[in-house]
Amino acid sequence: MNTIKGRTRAQESTNAIERMYITMRHLFNRGFYKPTGVSGDTLREALLELRPEIYGSVADDKAELNGLMYVLDRLPVGIEECRYINLISDEGYKESHFKVIVPPKRRRNCYRVDDEQMNIEITRGRSDIYDILTHLTFLFIESHKISKNVLINKTGEVTRDWIKIENTVARKKLTLAERENALIHLSNILGRTFNELLEAHKTFATKDNPERFLSIIYWLGKLGIEEVIHGNKRSITFSPILRERLGHHIHGEIWANTIKKTLKKQQLLHRPIHIISANMHSVMNSIYAPVVLNKEMTSKGAYEVYGMLSDPKNEILRNKVKQYAEKHGMISIPDTSGTNIDVQIFDTSKIDFSRSHFTTPDDRYSDEEKPVLFVMDYAFGEQAYETIDELLKPYKEGKGKTQYLNVVSVSIMGKAGILEGSKGDLMIPTSHIFEGTADNYPFHNELNISDFEGNGLKVFEGAMVTVLGTSLQNRDLLKFFHDSTWNVIGLEMEGAHYQKAIQSASKIRKSIREDVKVRYAYYASDNPLETGSTLASGGLGITGVKPTYLITIKILEQIFND
Repeated sequence: MNTIKGRTRAQESTNAIERMYITMRHLFNRGFYKPTGVSGDTLREALLELRPEIYGSVADDKAELNGLMYVLDRLPVGIEECRYINLISDEGYKESHFKVIVPPKRRRNCYRVDDEQMNIEITRGRSDIYDILTHLTFLFIESHKISKNVLINKTGEVTRDWIKIENTVARKKLTLAERENALIHLSNILGRTFNELLEAHKTFATKDNPERFLSIIYWLGKLGIEEVIHGNKRSITFSPILRERLGHHIHGEIWANTIKKTLKKQQLLHRPIHIISANMHSVMNSIYAPVVLNKEMTSKGAYEVYGMLSDPKNEILRNKVKQYAEKHGMISIPDTSGTNIDVQIFDTSKIDFSRSHFTTPDDRYSDEEKPVLFVMDYAFGEQAYETIDELLKPYKEGKGKTQYLNVVSVSIMGKAGILEGSKGDLMIPTSHIFEGTADNYPFHNELNISDFEGNGLKVFEGAMVTVLGTSLQNRDLLKFFHDSTWNVIGLEMEGAHYQKAIQSASKIRKSIREDVKVRYAYYASDNPLETGSTLASGGLGITGVKPTYLITIKILEQIFND
């Protein structure tokens, strides 16, 4: 009976996800919607039925504080004050007087047009839109929880607690007593303890805005009340340019062409190319830090030094490695296309491996045969297909001049949710299952469990689900994937998109060699099946250093010793 009940709940969750995505696509094609309208109700009801793990108590009457922090880290500062939210393409706002607002945990440009309107630039495809609309839906749910708890009647009369909050927010500076007094009143509104709100206040506070938490709750409540009492409804719109451009690979094509021109200019286009999707530090540090920081490596150990380089406070140390790298084979290509994907190119013929941790068969190859490493920053969801699909196309220069890239391997490293194990553990996929579709991508992974054994971390091998959005996953659905014959070990957002582009280029278009090697490895950022271990519980911190460099070094070893 429990099995049947569990499966039924998983199916309901699947249906809720499908309803959300069908609705979001419909709204995009339509061009606008109101969160309190019929379409907004559909999104809200589906999200409440789904109850994603990352949003915690979103379906309860009490406020969800961890989920609120997670969402606001991915939306522009001040979004809670805006009644009008406009999703736009890259339409030239960079040239205007408007200040660019970039959310702390998402690379997207946003612009506060006036007191009531926020424009959010979409350059990374549909996944970006899904991400934003899901987070906004959560925000509106929390907003109406607050308004429901403070409104006494439909004439607009509010509770004494809310009046006290209004008076407190109006002050620019608060004493300790005033702040704590406000949090006591807020606890009645949010259904949370004073201790929980004290902790939330510290978490949300910034140097410029120490009372940010109070301000956020006030504005969410204020706009919610105005919708109920005065009918001043919030509105989400999609610009005509965005609707026209989406899906046409405009940014991905510009990005790929810029890279190919650079490779051509540096006379690297014909060389064996190894593509690596990773961060902008681990490959560089793995190759050059042992040379630049040899004394530190010897005295402290490699992972201690990699941890130091990952610390934002050690900018001088990081710059020391970067400056050396740029003089010895590394070319940096900051993004100007709008993809927000920076690139590093490593010409291994200019690297002295005798002083590194890697051994290479230098005597077997001439400089012209030595590999070129192409490292690209993380893509976001569907953007992975757009960028790799464009990159693997032949380079066309002028009329009739076409040059195919000699792509030998594609390696993907990243963070993912794990379904068995904990933060920092490793996952080696054998296939990618694309959620919500019948698309499955089995492949031969050059990496396997034995490559990572004996390093103190758990390693899991099996299928991985490429999800439409990490913020929509719930326990029942993930448990079904894990316990059923699918044998799923984790979830992420890009794997199927990468593999679709690789298989299309190698087996259908024949633009790269058919025997191109692929490597996929992920380290766990969270375990959505464990309470308190979702992405909303916080980042990896120093825990992510060891798995990041274990994977990076293993990928490089295989490339250099191939």
